Amino acid sequence: MSSSDTTAALEVDAGTETSTRPTPYQIIGGEIMVRRIANRFYDIMDSVPEAAGIRALHGRDLTAVRERLFEFLSGWLGGPPLYFQRPDHKCIMSAHRPYAIGTAERDAWMMCMRRALEDTGQPAEYRAVLEEAFQRMAEAFRNR
Repeated sequence: MSSSDTTAALEVDAGTETSTRPTPYQIIGGEIMVRRIANRFYDIMDSVPEAAGIRALHGRDLTAVRERLFEFLSGWLGGPPLYFQRPDHKCIMSAHRPYAIGTAERDAWMMCMRRALEDTGQPAEYRAVLEEAFQRMAEAFRNR
């Protein structure tokens, strides 16, 4: 697959479904890699001072939220829609609405996600496409 084909295939657009090319979920490594990204994301959030503000928005135990991020990313990236199959799932925007999310929180979240993608060995071209999509999502969560 050429670089432009990979970039096109990695474009994350929830409104587009194709069966002729691999999904971003498949391209980045499927369940194992998506779980690694979610776990690394929370490891970073739990350990770096720059993420203390967003870490404080979470409970002491990150086990459940790690699983929910994995489940959400699975479906968002074109894999099994695990989060949306949960009987207790919420609209992702509604789930974040109770929290004060401004530019500092958005930027800390993005720092954790960028590092998680890098630390899990995602190639630079994949990271660039995914980071752009994550940036749009993180910006949409801002409520202050």
